Amino acid sequence: MSWWEALLLGLVQGLTEFLPVSSSGHLVLGKYVLGVDMEAGSGIVFEVLVHLGTALSIIVVYRKDLLSLIRETIAGLLRPADYAESWKENADFRTAVLIGITLVPTGIVYVLFKDALEALFSDPRAASGMLLVTGVLLLLTRLRKSPDGDVTPVRAFFIGVAQAMAMIPGISRSGSTICTGIYLNVEPARAADFSFLMLLPVVLGASALKMGEFASASTQTSWLPLLLGTAVAFISGIVAIRLVIGFVRRGRLHWFALYCFIVGMTGLLLLPAS
Repeated sequence: MSWWEALLLGLVQGLTEFLPVSSSGHLVLGKYVLGVDMEAGSGIVFEVLVHLGTALSIIVVYRKDLLSLIRETIAGLLRPADYAESWKENADFRTAVLIGITLVPTGIVYVLFKDALEALFSDPRAASGMLLVTGVLLLLTRLRKSPDGDVTPVRAFFIGVAQAMAMIPGISRSGSTICTGIYLNVEPARAADFSFLMLLPVVLGASALKMGEFASASTQTSWLPLLLGTAVAFISGIVAIRLVIGFVRRGRLHWFALYCFIVGMTGLLLLPAS
């Protein structure tokens, strides 16, 4: 992988991980256009590093919230009886529990359909088609007026289902989870914050699994392009998080639908059938 390929793919990952336009779909299309083999040893390392770069973006933007979540989660585990009675009043511990609920459907879908999902990463036309689905999800938020609720255990479960469906390339994870929250009457800014926070354990878990694949492979790795891509993913990720939050607060999440429709239709019209 050359430095410019790493820079471009890192930029794509950093922006599209948080913008509601599907990072996985863009990476599938980007790999096809550039002819980059992400299944090789260096490709696996690059995938892990850029995801860690975006994870670091979340940590930097939400550092105060995360410190409170970690502190209250540890305290809750040490004193479960006390927290079982007061979790509704303890916002940080409640958020940590709700994030844990979202991981249930995500984990089930990954375990049951892992091979089928991974096969889709070699089909850019499928990713293009799913971008159209993402566009529809975003556009339909225009019909949901003034949601003002909070995340509940039931809502968290269905937001987790949306995250699980976003393992299909072309379905935006941030788009589907934020939209699902809004559809379920969660206040938009809260839905966006919750979407980004719930991504962190998923990214860290997926990175650990990918590193296991790399550890079992024998390969030579050129680190400079990989680290460049990671740095770009980190910086662009911070920009993307703040950009999405601004769009959500102004009620303009649907603006991204047009982009998804353009890219999706272009892919379907121009890419050859697999």
